[in-house]
Amino acid sequence: MEIIQGILIILLSMWMVIDQQGLVITTWFPIMVAFFAGLIMQDMQTAMVIGGTFQLMNLGVANIGGSSVPNWGLASLVGVYVACKTTNDIEQAKAVALAVGVPVGMLGIQLDVFAKLLNTYVTHAAQRACNEMKFKKMNHILWIGPAIFALSTGIPTALCVLFGDTIVNTILTAVPEWFTNGLSIAGNMLPVVGIALLLQVMPAKKYLSMLMIGFVFSAYLNVPMFGVSIIGLALAYYFFTTESKKLSTNENVTFEEGDDWDE
Repeated sequence: MEIIQGILIILLSMWMVIDQQGLVITTWFPIMVAFFAGLIMQDMQTAMVIGGTFQLMNLGVANIGGSSVPNWGLASLVGVYVACKTTNDIEQAKAVALAVGVPVGMLGIQLDVFAKLLNTYVTHAAQRACNEMKFKKMNHILWIGPAIFALSTGIPTALCVLFGDTIVNTILTAVPEWFTNGLSIAGNMLPVVGIALLLQVMPAKKYLSMLMIGFVFSAYLNVPMFGVSIIGLALAYYFFTTESKKLSTNENVTFEEGDDWDE
C-alpha cells in the first residue's frame, strides 16, 4: 500500500504542474493538492490543516507572465506526505510539513526557472520543424515541454517519497522540543503574512468598514467563517445592485470609445 501511495503522490505532483502551466483546472492550488493527497494518504484531517496553512501563505502571490514564485502546491503535497508518514499529532504534523515543505516550495522557484529555460530550446526546435513543414515531428517535439515541467516537480517529490520520512524521523529525534514548537508557532503566523499580502492588492482602504465589520463578527460575536462569508456575499450583492441601479438611472453617463487597439 505504501508503494502505491508513493507512486500516486509522484503522479499527483506531475499533474499539478501540468495543470498550472496549461490546463488550469485549479487542481494546483495548495488546498486542492492537499485534498487529493489526503485521499491518497487516507488522512484527510491532517491534509486539510496543512493545505489550509499553505493556501493562506499563497494568498496574494501570483506568477504573472514569466515570473516564478514559490511552489506552495508542491510544498503542500510534500508536507502532507511526509507528515502523514511520520506523525499522528496535528501540531507536530504542521511543524513537519513546514520544515520540509517550505524549503521544497522555495526550491520550486529554481526548478520552474530551469524548466522554462529548457522549454525555450524545445520551442525553437518545434519552430524549426514547423518551418521545414515537418508538422508530425513538431507535434512530437512539443510533447517534451509538458514532460519537462512534470519532471521539475516529479523528481523532488520522488526524492521526498524515497528519503523524506527517514530524514524527518532523524531530525525529530535530534532537534529539541522547543524547535518543533517554534515551527508550529511559525505555522500559525505565516497565514497572517499571506492575508497581509492579499490586502495589499485589494482596495482595503476603500472598504475598511467592511473589514472592521467582518472582524467584529468573527472575533467578538464568534460567527463561523462560513457565516461571515455569507454576510460578505450579501453585502457585495447589495453593493452591486445599488451601483447598477445608479448607472442605469444616470442620464449623464458618457462612454468614451477607445482606439483601434482596444478592439
